[in-house]
Amino acid sequence: MKPADFSKIKRNSIHQRENLVKVSDFVKVPAAGSGFLEFLNSLPIIEHRTNAASNLATIVDRVVKARNIDRPVTWALGPHIVKYGLSPLIIALMDLGIVQHILTNGAGAIHDTEIALIGETSEEMGGHISRGDFGMARETGEFINSAAMSAVQQQTGFGDAIGRRILDAQLPYAEFSLFAQAVKRNIPITVHVAIGTDIIHMHPDMNGQATGEATFFDFRRFVATMQTLGGGGVHLNIGSTVILPEIFVKAMTAANNLNGTPCLDYTTANFDHLSEYRPLMNVVRRGSMDGGDGYEIIGRMEIMIPLLCRILMARLRGESS
Repeated sequence: MKPADFSKIKRNSIHQRENLVKVSDFVKVPAAGSGFLEFLNSLPIIEHRTNAASNLATIVDRVVKARNIDRPVTWALGPHIVKYGLSPLIIALMDLGIVQHILTNGAGAIHDTEIALIGETSEEMGGHISRGDFGMARETGEFINSAAMSAVQQQTGFGDAIGRRILDAQLPYAEFSLFAQAVKRNIPITVHVAIGTDIIHMHPDMNGQATGEATFFDFRRFVATMQTLGGGGVHLNIGSTVILPEIFVKAMTAANNLNGTPCLDYTTANFDHLSEYRPLMNVVRRGSMDGGDGYEIIGRMEIMIPLLCRILMARLRGESS
């Protein structure tokens, strides 16, 4: 067989070709003494799904737009938001009108409560499992398990009950508590528990019936928020790889069922260290398949989330460049 004769290849002009990357999109070198927005505007915004700078800019635009058209921005926060000391940023965003609902899992509630109690959290596991004393802090269990009982008795949400108890007890570090500050601002905050996954489920004051009823109440509260996500709302999943992505899919399905029409024109985004199956499929791709527009940004959360929050603050405060 003879080799192909490349002399017959037809070629086009480079000037007629459609190109994905243009020099006009290149990074701009910030001038000495320039401001934060100048830095943001200097990023290489190349329109492609793999370009994180472009995706981040799109997510910020959608969040700001949601605020301007009175659509919800929901924040699904894994426990590392607290463990990495990022709670103050989310609290600051509450006052800028871009936090309409916070949801977390049982571990998120535990870390937040311990911060409010003593200003510290996240115990060492190594060596304590074999001794049977890992997770056995009395105060943590008593506080959250009694909040579940209170939620059932008062027919309120689990998250609301935790936040209200932190405020009423005037805990010394309540200013750092997502729960306390959300309740203080009348922002829904919900806890989505998988029984058996949290340290307080091993405690003698754990009441499975109360915990289940309280977290089911919170699930229905989140479904109610999802019923309003269409038409420009935004759902952010930050650092949760299993529970909260599953909650999102079920809540969106229930919301569509109750509405009788599909939720359309909304944005989802996943922020995490690694790309994991459930956040990628449930939050990003399945959202895009069913009426939304999904994005994923991968990197260290202790860098990404301060960057995201700082950009939002600059945009919403109207800072000049």
